[in-house]
Amino acid sequence: MSSLAHNFEVCIASTEAELTQACIVRKVAYGHHLGDEAVAGFSSVEALDRTPGTVVLLCRDKLTGEAVGTARINVGHEAHALLIERHVILPRQITSRLRAEVTRLAVLPGAHGLVKLCLMKAVYHYCLAKGIDWLVIAARNDALGRAYRGLGFKDFLAPGQMMPLAYAGNLPHYIFTMDVQGAEPAWRQSGHRLLGFMMDLSLRDMPDFGLKPQPAVASPSRALVA
Repeated sequence: MSSLAHNFEVCIASTEAELTQACIVRKVAYGHHLGDEAVAGFSSVEALDRTPGTVVLLCRDKLTGEAVGTARINVGHEAHALLIERHVILPRQITSRLRAEVTRLAVLPGAHGLVKLCLMKAVYHYCLAKGIDWLVIAARNDALGRAYRGLGFKDFLAPGQMMPLAYAGNLPHYIFTMDVQGAEPAWRQSGHRLLGFMMDLSLRDMPDFGLKPQPAVASPSRALVA
């Protein structure tokens, strides 16, 4: 998996051109699943993309330079609620701590499954670097739900329960949370097969986010990609 990971790199979309590229990926990816009419506005940069406390990640194919995936991280605090908090009441143990929500996760149709994993790795390390304690994410289908559970996310709603989200096309979604600071110890304790990939900062596949490089951790090479 490490050799494949060298084919992709994640950066923070910091220019208008990069934000536009992220929007194009969103429109193509979501349009593939939902239809062009449902994503008509996705080609424009959203207000939340420019909000302080929000970071848009862009994953590129190193060989072609093409933007193949994107994800948005929005940080919540006492003065700024997450989008998901308009729909569910998160417990005090989450709302009293620094928390973030991942939205607009999108990968181009036909792109390697590792793209999504590279984005989630970058999300995780960004949260670590910024001292974020809890991560919230929603999944619109069972395949995504399995992928997030495989990374250590826990179901927030009752098993099998979904909730429509206005900011995600009013489609029903599963909702998941992750204890960011407790993720690595849990991966180590369980011998998680993605431990090596997730904790290896020597691949130079993302910004350092202020973290110090760490050596690779031995783990089976079979990746959890969806």
